[in-house]
Amino acid sequence: MPYAKQAQSLGEMLRLACAARGEETACMVPSKQGFVRTSYREYWERVRSFAAALQALGVQRGDRVVLFSENCVEWAWCDWALQTLGAVTVPIYPTLPPDQAQYIVSDAGARLVLAGSDDLAGRVAGMDGVRIEPLRGKGSLAERADSATLDESAWIAAMGEIHREDLATIIYTSGTTGNPKGAMLPHRAFLHLVDAIRANLPVDENDIFLSFLPLSHVYERMAGHIFPIGIGATIAYSQSLATLSKDIETVRPTIMLCVPRFLEAIRGRVIDAVEKQGGLKLKLFRWALAQGVKRARGEFAPFSGILDALVGKKIRERLGGRMRFLVSGGAALPPPIAEFYMAFRIHVLQGYGLTETCGANAVNHPDDNRYETVGRPIPGVEMKLGPDGEILISGPAVMLGYFNLPDATREAIDADGWFHTGDIGAFEGQNLRITDRKKDLIVLANGKNVAPQVIENKVRESVYIAEAVLFGDAMEYCCALIVPDFDKVKAFCKEKGLPHDSNEAMTAHEEVKALIKGEIDAINKTLADYEKVKRHTLLNHSFSIESGELTPSMKVKRKVVLQRYADLIKGMQRG
Repeated sequence: MPYAKQAQSLGEMLRLACAARGEETACMVPSKQGFVRTSYREYWERVRSFAAALQALGVQRGDRVVLFSENCVEWAWCDWALQTLGAVTVPIYPTLPPDQAQYIVSDAGARLVLAGSDDLAGRVAGMDGVRIEPLRGKGSLAERADSATLDESAWIAAMGEIHREDLATIIYTSGTTGNPKGAMLPHRAFLHLVDAIRANLPVDENDIFLSFLPLSHVYERMAGHIFPIGIGATIAYSQSLATLSKDIETVRPTIMLCVPRFLEAIRGRVIDAVEKQGGLKLKLFRWALAQGVKRARGEFAPFSGILDALVGKKIRERLGGRMRFLVSGGAALPPPIAEFYMAFRIHVLQGYGLTETCGANAVNHPDDNRYETVGRPIPGVEMKLGPDGEILISGPAVMLGYFNLPDATREAIDADGWFHTGDIGAFEGQNLRITDRKKDLIVLANGKNVAPQVIENKVRESVYIAEAVLFGDAMEYCCALIVPDFDKVKAFCKEKGLPHDSNEAMTAHEEVKALIKGEIDAINKTLADYEKVKRHTLLNHSFSIESGELTPSMKVKRKVVLQRYADLIKGMQRG
């Protein structure tokens, strides 16, 4: 049913979906006894009770309310309740340190913070005029909701006064440069995408989504929280990353949103397990993988069917056995990762979107999955390339602007309504390929332009390399800072009988240096001469959000890294 098309607001869409789906399962919540099912009727009642509790706290239409919590069903109910009241949800990543969290609370002008834990509450404690309430647990909003009441007819009537152009949420961008900016997304952005994605992809009310990515990010918020409810599907909430594998086996989802690192981790575990078994099982696996890749590419693969029955079925069972497709976003999907899953008849659909454009702007289709691209624009989302190859987007999914930043808004959205993404791309037929970030392009001393992300993605394909950051502006050649995959390097050191009690000991050993150099040399053979990584330095620690080197969505802050490791980079330049 087209609930989004009929609705003028997210709250109204929820009301229509819950009325239509009734006793069908809206969500599955982990508990000590297993996953507990909540019907759409019960879901609506929980949202109503949360709305009553929020009203009792004085929340009114237009108020900005911060949600600062780990994923949980209470997060979802609270967000929907705020939408029904016409309030504005301001989500904050639970990984953010106190200074960044307080900046967002202050910038948004929020007077209420709903915190998922004492630790998170402590990070925003002491702010003038800001009330902090626990989201769940003793004395929490969830507990208040159990006894709070409201006039349901008045609530629904007030909901009818909320319109598509009204502000639904302010989501703060990751801020790879400078302070984060609050992207103001109206109800219409979400409503349009719910309807357009439903018309574009083979998804319906029979699907089960397993949710584990941060709800505070626009990707999961749009496609794993709002979208499933908007089509009457079921959302199962993973308990934690530690339980994710078990949750997948229990829930047996049909659709999952994921990021490339998740896919790499699953692939790595499968390969490690098979290599430990060795012998015939390893040979069959390698043969099945090779034949499967050929089949996926449309090449002659006469044994792919029988090998898939022997090998592929077991790998699909690791994902629950009925996964129809996974949608990958947040970062570029390395082709070897995509081909691994396609080899075993598991669709990984790469998509593309930004916070400022509601997170879902293009996606591949399972019947036409060109994994080296991000697919075709979603209906209603207009895309074109600027003179320099920058991707420009217009249409109903584009934000209203940046909160309290009119100059930044005018810089991002031109007079004709086109949002300038900062991404460089190219169309291959109707499909879009992302090639780099506009501001990240490296200009070598000889005038050659180098797109660093393409090379960094190639380097990260090595099982021994977790992160790579390329530099070279005004240099004679490209150089890189390399963060090893310390678990893989540790296994290598154990096998070789090398010191492995610390990252410092491992990265200082000549055999480890030679191992990484060999990986980079192999990658250099696939690059043009001016693109080759001529110098590199191994770091003995990982980048982190706490240190300021990563955004909450795990993107590298290139400017911060450049400043922090300036001496190392200069050393590679002198070479």
